[in-house]
Amino acid sequence: MISRRNIRVKVMQTLYALETMEQSNIKPGTATRLLNEKLDQTCQIFTYLLYTVVQVGQYAETDAQTRASKHLPSAEDLQVNTKIAGNEFIYQIKNDRGFQVNLEQWKMRPLTDNDLIRKLYNILVASDTYKAYIADDNRTKAGEKEMLEFIYKEILAKNELFIQHMEDTFLHWSDDEEMMTILIGNYFNKPHLFNFLQLISKEKLDYARELLLTVIDKKEYCLELIKPKLQNWDPERIAAVDMLLMEMGVCEFLYFPTIPTKVTINEYIDLAKAYSTPQSGQFINGILDNILKDLEKEELVQKQDRPKK
Repeated sequence: MISRRNIRVKVMQTLYALETMEQSNIKPGTATRLLNEKLDQTCQIFTYLLYTVVQVGQYAETDAQTRASKHLPSAEDLQVNTKIAGNEFIYQIKNDRGFQVNLEQWKMRPLTDNDLIRKLYNILVASDTYKAYIADDNRTKAGEKEMLEFIYKEILAKNELFIQHMEDTFLHWSDDEEMMTILIGNYFNKPHLFNFLQLISKEKLDYARELLLTVIDKKEYCLELIKPKLQNWDPERIAAVDMLLMEMGVCEFLYFPTIPTKVTINEYIDLAKAYSTPQSGQFINGILDNILKDLEKEELVQKQDRPKK
């Protein structure tokens, strides 16, 4: 499922989008609408990537039929190995009702470039990993999983034509590209945990909206806490993403009692490293740590255990 880290990224991107918009264009509800659009896009991209993995695997059957129907097929044409088309993860994905609903709802089937699928399949077939896979008559869960992970990580994610296809198909693909490797890996590790009709749980969706609206509402107060800690830094010259991440971190300290402060700091350090400058992680660590010490002295940080389900 989509993690809290993914949620924080979407909130950060929404806040950044709002800061770059003309104030006259920001109406009541604009913030949550933008957030919902970004979260929906993440779900759509995740679904489409899995759909593409399935299509590349299933192309083995198309290849076998095409080659066998030649006027004078060779012995090789008549012996195309279609093992991958029966991969248990492919079977599970394509027969998942929620997955099929998403394909229809988001009109994903027409997005497919059949010629690109063929090219990706041919690259797969030429790989040593694939040759070793089809040479083994046995099927193991680990082997089935590793094969599909290979298709995504080594065939799709490293193919320039496919990356261009994603950029052309999904306007903000670059915003999600990095997290997709994690999400796809999470799916293949624990597919039974994924509900395609609710890729974002209600708890995480509530968290996303609450974090977004809290940062907007408490922005001035957060800046009052952050600016004194900047010392020789000019607030106007600090990376915009760094400022947003610090505001989000301060809000989590103060208004999200079930999120441990250590978790908050570590998460925003990682996000700063991934989405801002090389020095941002260390910078944000220092600022948030100093702010937290002051807040704790004033007993303004009240944390509690997350209720057990």
